[in-house]
Amino acid sequence: MAIDTRPPKAPVRRTSTSRDPERDSGRPRRSLVLALVLACAALMVVDKAGGDSSPVDPVRRVVGEIVGPVQAGVSTVVRPLVDLPGALRTNGGLRDDVRRLEAENADLRGRLAKAGYDDQRLAQLDGLRAMAGDLGYALVPARVIAIGSAQSFSSTVTLDAGSDAGLRPDMTVVAAEGLVGRVTSVTAHTATVLLIVDDSSRVGGRIGDNMELGFVSGRGTLGTDDRLELELADHNVVPKMGQPIFTWGSEGGSPYVAGVPIGTVGKVYESLRETSYRAVITPAVDFTALDLVGVVVPSGTEGRVIEADGSLR
Repeated sequence: MAIDTRPPKAPVRRTSTSRDPERDSGRPRRSLVLALVLACAALMVVDKAGGDSSPVDPVRRVVGEIVGPVQAGVSTVVRPLVDLPGALRTNGGLRDDVRRLEAENADLRGRLAKAGYDDQRLAQLDGLRAMAGDLGYALVPARVIAIGSAQSFSSTVTLDAGSDAGLRPDMTVVAAEGLVGRVTSVTAHTATVLLIVDDSSRVGGRIGDNMELGFVSGRGTLGTDDRLELELADHNVVPKMGQPIFTWGSEGGSPYVAGVPIGTVGKVYESLRETSYRAVITPAVDFTALDLVGVVVPSGTEGRVIEADGSLR
């Protein structure tokens, strides 16, 4: 028996059939793409050649009627979500603008409201400077910080300047418009002023037109009837309506300096009992609106002073 010495045959390997890479990748065949391109080109040619009566129009209308509502619905749902970030940013910016504008508006309203007050105070200061120049006396500017109580039965006001500013009793107090009164008492930082409308006030006055002398007495109460009356020394002289009345001045300028406007003649009547004429004087000063006043002081007084030439030191 012969022994087969040939090597055993290797098993025959079956090769698999060749595979299409485009199919394996899931992409459409090139032939299919080419066919679609050609179909589209053909449709475009047909549509173009057809003009207004293109055979593609019915298909286009059908597609539009189906797809159009779907697109509109999707847009209605999606658009608010897409615009939400911008809307949030816009609302935040609007709120910031509103806050900024409200702040600016409040600032402007404050400036506008304060503008009138500042203008009034500036006008009062300018008036005091003019008054100092007219009188030829230095003035210590002071503000009215209180009015006398009704229980005191006197018409007084309190100033925010006292002996530290050079004030003392029996000094003349004026406003930009005219005579206010005289200082009756002082502390280190305040001064009490008796107004000329008080019943106890009596001021020497003269008619500016003819220099006739008389006395101006208070007959009123602050806030109710700011009344003054003039009684002339010469009982035969009849005051005339509208005549200006000025102080004639005290010895040494205390308590009143000369030449300060007191008011104007508003009414004239005859006193039968005294067989003379009296005049009701309309005060030059509004006593219920006093703010900035000036106290007549000697020139050279230390501190904040309006000098006789109107300069502020």
